[in-house]
Amino acid sequence: MNAGKGLIVPVCLLGIWEIAANVSGSLSDNVVPPSTVLRALWGMFSSGILLDKTAQTLASAGMGLVYGAVLGLAGGLVLGLSPRVARLLDAPIELLRPMPSVALIPLAMMAFGFGIHMESAVVGFATFWPILILVQGAVASVDRRLIEVADVLQLGYMARVLKIVLPSVAPRLIVALRLAIGIALVVAVTVEIVANPYGLGYGLVTAQVALKPAEMFGYLLWVGVLGWALNLILVKTQRRLMAGLGLSSPQEGLPS
Repeated sequence: MNAGKGLIVPVCLLGIWEIAANVSGSLSDNVVPPSTVLRALWGMFSSGILLDKTAQTLASAGMGLVYGAVLGLAGGLVLGLSPRVARLLDAPIELLRPMPSVALIPLAMMAFGFGIHMESAVVGFATFWPILILVQGAVASVDRRLIEVADVLQLGYMARVLKIVLPSVAPRLIVALRLAIGIALVVAVTVEIVANPYGLGYGLVTAQVALKPAEMFGYLLWVGVLGWALNLILVKTQRRLMAGLGLSSPQEGLPS
């Protein structure tokens, strides 16, 4: 229901755009009405081109997200549980974290060449940092009484993480994953626009060079719909998981 309400404003804006385009009749050839964009989008979908490029982008974004999530989760757990290690690595982290992920494209191209591995490496770098920081903060904020219970029970490191820490920070981990999914998609499309001749980003550039504005806007619209759908899926998964664990969904200022 909330997802349907969220579509009201975009649909109204598209309707205003369509009416203005048909009434005025003075739009540039490079600015097409939404009805033309939707026809072009359907044509790309019917031909299979859109699905093929979507699969390429999602494969790269998904692989990079797995890299970033696994390394970010592991690093965040270590930093959150060990203030001494966090202080030791604070300077290197703050030096590397502000680095734009797209600045690593030349290095990634030298290491992997064109293709999914180059793109996923850049996506992995981009998604690693928000997950690392959010997981570190979540772990560091775990109730100290729970840690004391783990000490009394003489739990080992892995038992402490699995039985005490992860259940306590699960809601915030899902928030971190929601943020990372959006970043992964944005960075993947950006890499394809800049350097990698694959996926939705490359299709967008190709349409622009070929002077096909309807297809270009179609790719833009599809990327937005794709991001919205991925977020919606994760929100539904989050609510079911939290209900299964008997926890309330986190309200971190993120729209659902």
